[in-house]
Amino acid sequence: MINLPSLFSRSAPDRPGVWRAGPRRNLWLFCQLTISLVLLVAGCACQPSSSPDGDSNAAQTIENKGSDTLVNLALRWAEVYMEEHPDVRLSVTGGGSGTGIAAMINGTVDIANASRAMKQEEIEAAEANGITPVEFTVARDAIVVVVYEWNPVAQLTLQQISDIYTGKITNWSEVGGEDRPIVLLSRESNSGTHVYFLENVIRLGDKESDLLFSPDTLLMPSSEGISAEVRQNPNAIGYDGLGYVTPDQKMIAVAADADSDYVLPSIDTVNAGTYPISRPLYMYTAGEPTGQVKAYMDWILDEGQASVAELGFVPLK
Repeated sequence: MINLPSLFSRSAPDRPGVWRAGPRRNLWLFCQLTISLVLLVAGCACQPSSSPDGDSNAAQTIENKGSDTLVNLALRWAEVYMEEHPDVRLSVTGGGSGTGIAAMINGTVDIANASRAMKQEEIEAAEANGITPVEFTVARDAIVVVVYEWNPVAQLTLQQISDIYTGKITNWSEVGGEDRPIVLLSRESNSGTHVYFLENVIRLGDKESDLLFSPDTLLMPSSEGISAEVRQNPNAIGYDGLGYVTPDQKMIAVAADADSDYVLPSIDTVNAGTYPISRPLYMYTAGEPTGQVKAYMDWILDEGQASVAELGFVPLK
């Protein structure tokens, strides 16, 4: 056992800037240390204790990050879930699918939101860190091609959209519109929506294709940025998740090819498989989730689906 009084009875050498303890100062220090130890013990007693499965009985924060497409839905889920489960805290941020997946691989988030599937190189990077990503489909979405409200163009084929975004078609008159230059809007390359649009619309699902966005494409940092620009620019064309389309934008009916029907995006047309630009939305965890993270994921796939249609997305069947 340490003899506290004797510990503080030692005097420091007579050196400039070094405090020298005297007998009364020693007693004062001993009292102060005793009080500090009591507070430290009390503080430890107040820390969250662990449940048998290793989870904290007190509020636990689940870190959730990634897709900007999913961020509003993830925020709604978090709000509702925390109201029902006050012992859990959820931190939700965007930044793009790639950002969320990278954070999950690095172990800095519990759940990564993604509007695209993980790439093979991301899976390999996770495995190199000893992580086996687990994928959950949590909702579905339509990617909507949007234009200025009074643009006379109402329908396009996938090939026409590809030709527009690669710069082959540059004027609205080439697709039945007015003689105006087409202004291209896209999400940034870290966006899962950008990647999906590139692979499935611009490249038409051809894995051997090397087509790219036209260098004239304006990259927008968010879905809201595309919406704002489309609303004010009569020459603009953009794309967004169904949940971000506002009434003052015009949705384009899309056909898979010139011989197919033109279909407007909606929950019904996505469920029916008739709208040609639809996709799953994902959450990824680092291995099979346990404890409160598992409970939250189970809730999203069940009760949480009630919020999906409210925000304009497509709930799971």
